[in-house]
Amino acid sequence: MFADSVKIFIKSGKGGDGHVSFRRELYVAAGGPNGGDGGKGGDIIFEVADGLNTLSEFRHNTKYIAESGQEGGQNNCHGKDGEDLIIKVPEGTVIKEAETGLVIADMSLDNKREVILKGGRGGKGNAHYATATMQVPKYAQPGQEAKELYVRLELKCIADVGLVGYPNVGKSTFLSRVTNAKPKIANYHFTTLQPNLGVVDMPGGKGFVIADIPGIIEGASEGVGLGLEFLRHIERTKVLIHFVDAASVEGRDPIDDIKKINAELENYGAGVKNKPQVIAANKVDAIYDLSESKIEEIKNEFEPQGIKVFPVSGVSGQGIKELLFYVSDLLDNLKDESQVFEREYFDDISVPDNASLPYTVEKVEDGLYSVEGPRIERMLGYTNLESEKGFIFFQNFMKDNGILDELEALGIEEGDTVKVYGHEFDYYKE
Repeated sequence: MFADSVKIFIKSGKGGDGHVSFRRELYVAAGGPNGGDGGKGGDIIFEVADGLNTLSEFRHNTKYIAESGQEGGQNNCHGKDGEDLIIKVPEGTVIKEAETGLVIADMSLDNKREVILKGGRGGKGNAHYATATMQVPKYAQPGQEAKELYVRLELKCIADVGLVGYPNVGKSTFLSRVTNAKPKIANYHFTTLQPNLGVVDMPGGKGFVIADIPGIIEGASEGVGLGLEFLRHIERTKVLIHFVDAASVEGRDPIDDIKKINAELENYGAGVKNKPQVIAANKVDAIYDLSESKIEEIKNEFEPQGIKVFPVSGVSGQGIKELLFYVSDLLDNLKDESQVFEREYFDDISVPDNASLPYTVEKVEDGLYSVEGPRIERMLGYTNLESEKGFIFFQNFMKDNGILDELEALGIEEGDTVKVYGHEFDYYKE
């Protein structure tokens, strides 16, 4: 099944926690701290894979989680880093934040590999926190939390020329004649259910890529049928060849068809309506008398607007050479600027290293409890406990960080003493 828009869940790996341990050897009475650092969590990486041309595999697997880092060990052993998770996508895949639709990355042209979510940093072991005044730190830094995100993947074909028009007007037949593409061809509507790409070889080593965009119908820009799924593939093209059934084999008015499709292109937006356009009046092999055909009417209607009309036949090859040379010249005169979707979403993708510093809460003896650690030291560094405001801030800090809850869990009672480095406080419930 062809798929060009899917929603998936991605999550990087959590950083491994730092370890708390102390050197324990025979004849060593007071070994120092030797807890190792935790390993880094795995990244979520998107990578372009040659040969992929759909997002169908994401229909069945919608959750992608990288490996977490391992906890550090004793004897300063570093925890193993979590493995990165590489997600393979076709070239031309645009990664968007699912809720806002903002672009995170465009996997096209030179952008073949991009880290979308970075894994959490590993926490530092207690060996890092030994100081002259604190030689036996009983705390280690926790690993940084994993980051997660719902993203939408949208595949937008990368081609120089897009073939547009109603179903069954001969686009697939034309593509099979002028390129190496082998699309399925049959005489019924919506034969083409996915964009087909082919390369046109021109004299002098020049050439260009054509995409056969599946049939677009009236109302496509409003989501009728599969319109929106197909229209997005036109965004990257530089020139549009508008195919129309000039023989009116099915009784349709080719001029009305062109106007309706152009109205859908304009309604869709994204600059599609401003792309240079050429009309291929197809199926001339089915017209008995060209002088009585619709071709002159088509020319009179659209050539004054600067849209060149070519009578062609995908079956016999009539007029195709002239059409291809005209399109090639159009491409040569256009600026060599391929459309790339710039990044719009930055929030929480490259996460700064702002994980909370560690601390410990422990019962020293009956009636005496200790709170210590880098987070506590940093707080005391900018808090004046002698002032009323400073003391209120300190109380709120202890409450907001869950320290009071931990003291309660250890069995602290009213009147017991809490020691915070050089400060001692009597504990009373609110």
